[in-house]
Amino acid sequence: MNQYQPLIALTCRPDLSAVYDGRPVNAQNPVYTNAILAAGGIPILIPVEVTGDQLAALFNRVDGLLFAGGGDVHPSFYGEKQVVDKLYDVQRRRDELEIRLIQWAMDQGKPFFAICRGIQVMNVAAGGKLYQDIPTQYPTTLRHDYYYTIDGSFARDHLAHEVEIEPHSRLAEIVDSPRLPVNSLHHQAVKEIPDSLRVVARAADGLIEAIEKPDHPFALGVQWHPEELVDDQAVARRMFAALVDSSRNGHR
Repeated sequence: MNQYQPLIALTCRPDLSAVYDGRPVNAQNPVYTNAILAAGGIPILIPVEVTGDQLAALFNRVDGLLFAGGGDVHPSFYGEKQVVDKLYDVQRRRDELEIRLIQWAMDQGKPFFAICRGIQVMNVAAGGKLYQDIPTQYPTTLRHDYYYTIDGSFARDHLAHEVEIEPHSRLAEIVDSPRLPVNSLHHQAVKEIPDSLRVVARAADGLIEAIEKPDHPFALGVQWHPEELVDDQAVARRMFAALVDSSRNGHR
C-alpha cells in the first residue's frame, strides 16, 4: 500500500525581479518544492495575499509547513528599531503571514520546518530577538555570509563550516552525529530565544544554528540551507523526510 502523501505548504515571496515589467510575482525557489517531492510530500504555495479566514482555512487543510529563506524580518516584529544600514529585502506582508502561520502551527501542533530566514521568523513568532547584522553586532572571525551573488567563487552548496549538535534533540536523531558540515548564506541570526524553544546546534563561534520546540511533534529551525544539499548529503534528505513523515498525522 502506498503511503499517504501529505500536503506541505510553503509561503511565497513577492518577487520584483522586473521579469514582468516590475510587477510583483508570487515566487519560491524550486529546490524547496523538489526536496519535498523527493521526500514523499506534495508542496503547495501560499500567496502573500491570502489572509484572515482564508488563510486559516488553508492552514487547516494542509498537513505541514515549510518556511524558506529570503529577506530580513523587519525589526519592529521583535520590538526593535532598525540599528544597522544593511537590512535586505524587507517584506512586511510576508513577515506577518509567516509569523501568523508559525504561531498557529506551534499552538496547534502542526509540523513545520524553518530554514535560514525561516528559523529567524520562527524565533520572532515565539517571542525571540535577532541580530540585525552579524558583522556589526556579533564580533566573530567565522564567516557566515557566503552569498553566491556576492562572491561567485562560492556556490550555494559550499560547505562553509561545521555546527555542533546538542544530544538528545530531534535534530540529533536526524543527523546521528555530534557535528555536521553546513553551507552558510546569512547575515542575520537568532540572538535571544524564548523559554518555549531550545537551542540544538551552534557554530564554532557560538552563534545559534538550530532551534526546536521540544513539546511539539515537529518544529525545527535551521540556519543553513539543507535544500541545497539534498543531492549530495543524506542528512539533508533525512531532514525533509522527517518533516514529511511527521506531517502524515497518522495517515499511512
